[in-house]
Amino acid sequence: MDLFSIIAAFGGGLFGAAVGALPAFIMTGLLAIVGCVLSLAGVGDFTVGTLTFGSFLGPHVAFAGGVAAAAYAANKKKLIDNGADIVTSLNGTGDYTVLLVGWIFGVIGAILIYIFGTVLKIPTDLPGICVFVSAIIVRFTLGESGLTGNYKGSAPRVWFPKGKAIYHSIVLSLGIGILVSGIGKQLLDQGVDQALLAGNFPVICFGISAFSLIFVQMGFASPTTHHITLPAATAFCLSGNIFVGIITAVICGLFGDLVVNSLNSHCDTHIDPPATTIFLSILILNLIF
Repeated sequence: MDLFSIIAAFGGGLFGAAVGALPAFIMTGLLAIVGCVLSLAGVGDFTVGTLTFGSFLGPHVAFAGGVAAAAYAANKKKLIDNGADIVTSLNGTGDYTVLLVGWIFGVIGAILIYIFGTVLKIPTDLPGICVFVSAIIVRFTLGESGLTGNYKGSAPRVWFPKGKAIYHSIVLSLGIGILVSGIGKQLLDQGVDQALLAGNFPVICFGISAFSLIFVQMGFASPTTHHITLPAATAFCLSGNIFVGIITAVICGLFGDLVVNSLNSHCDTHIDPPATTIFLSILILNLIF
């Protein structure tokens, strides 16, 4: 275990709490684009593993720290209204204990990525599985709504989108899958080395999706798509088949909706649907290919 990564994760988790989980993740997306575009262009880049997905802006550290701090600020301190709020910059609470919770969960994220990656060697997206497990810990330690939420409506609970909602999800996922797989094929046809493409193109697609969430932060109804773009690009790179990428995109889009309705609705903490979808889909793709 890298002691310096653990020490830095104290600050990374605190930073995520201070600026807010989603703002920190948007910055992750920006640096992912820059770093992997440079790598794809043949320029050596050392920031992706240390800054983007390390103890500074790694989602398992900064985003997870912000998620935990929001749950604590709302459910334990009553400083914000919603424990599932990933948009608010929690520095505005003026409470140092809120930042300390982000600090603690930043370190938890760094420890989890060591366990899953180095000790257990699970062949999946490591930040994704760490964000999921960290959120489960938050749900049961800082939340009160239970794993699947506390639904109080009189009508049957909706677990899966129906009608126009499911058609919308399919069309959105299908279009993104065609886009990602088509661009990947173009890059291969232009002579980009397949190994270089596989190491960078999925992360670029992820970064574009993550950075696009800046529009959500601004209040627009922009879609969340990194749980579609990353698996779809990975599926294309592993298989070399456009249709595998497209099918993966649609499956991940629909599964993400299921996770939203089952784990992240009627709840007082945030369990991230994209992270959940990503780690499960990448695990399956790696086991298949």
